[in-house]
Amino acid sequence: MPNPAVSIDQLSIDTIRLLSVDMVQKANSGHPGLPMGAAPMAYVLWSKFLRFNPQDPKWPNRDRFVLSAGHGSALLYSMLHLYGYDLRMDEIKEFRQPGSRTPGHPESNVTPGIEVTTGPLGQGFANAVGMAMAEAHLGAMYNKPGYEGVQDHFTYAIVSDGDLMEGVASEAASLAGHLQLGKLILLYDDNNISLDGPTSLAYTENPMLRFDAYGWHTQHVVDGNSTDEIEAAIKAAQLVTDKPSIISVKTIIGFGSPLAGTNKAHGSPLGPDNVKKAKEFFGWNPDESFYVPQEVYDHLKGPGEKGAELQKEWDAKFAAYEGAFKDEAAQFHLSFNGNLPEGWD
Repeated sequence: MPNPAVSIDQLSIDTIRLLSVDMVQKANSGHPGLPMGAAPMAYVLWSKFLRFNPQDPKWPNRDRFVLSAGHGSALLYSMLHLYGYDLRMDEIKEFRQPGSRTPGHPESNVTPGIEVTTGPLGQGFANAVGMAMAEAHLGAMYNKPGYEGVQDHFTYAIVSDGDLMEGVASEAASLAGHLQLGKLILLYDDNNISLDGPTSLAYTENPMLRFDAYGWHTQHVVDGNSTDEIEAAIKAAQLVTDKPSIISVKTIIGFGSPLAGTNKAHGSPLGPDNVKKAKEFFGWNPDESFYVPQEVYDHLKGPGEKGAELQKEWDAKFAAYEGAFKDEAAQFHLSFNGNLPEGWD
């Protein structure tokens, strides 16, 4: 059992970490380091900011979340399971197995709640920019006086050192700055580790200065374990409406394990002994796997329940919108259902 003196916030974060570690270890394949380092930023984002309804993952006005660093998929599956999406514990235990709903990298056509398939570094970054462009475009098309919330949501992404090394990310970032996509907020998992070793082996630039030049709003969180720092940075980013935002969050890959801060935590299971030592570090039973305290389940269902209420409010407003703007509402439905207008050829 975890230490009962630990706060529910910390208990939830550690549950995300260790559930991810157990997934990778059971599969004997995967990337445990990113989930262990990035769990605090994911927890703050999903618990305090992200608007979503696990019962209706396709709600049109939900916030979008992209894990651009798709190799850290165990983190995303842990989040989806714990926050109430249709992803059972037995499916969590099938991580990286053929035919499972928890493949090695997130696939949007396989797992409920996955916005976009990611894995190739930089791709998810560009996807997030495209989603933010779509939100701005759809808002301009369909929002009307008195109905400004038809399309009004944020796009968030967690990006890695590897993502920022890629040319596609640079090109997309330049476009996002030019278009002043103020509802795009990226959390940069700044751990300075790649598969081969320190990023300094191949990468010595300061990427945040590059984003300054692109016209982005930039911030730095010095302690990636500080939920207060992360929350304050996201709040500040939301207030900047004329620039996309990127927040550098200084993390330790594999935090809590004997391999913390090294490339050995990046792309391989920690190993049975190191998994036990990590659980001991967090005050957990080292011999227990895939354990989720009931109080964590109870706590983490709250954001989804709030999102369901927000969707009810949106549904009511959209029903009124349909009465006032019949043509626009019909086109809106066509677009979101993936259909074309009648007579299109």
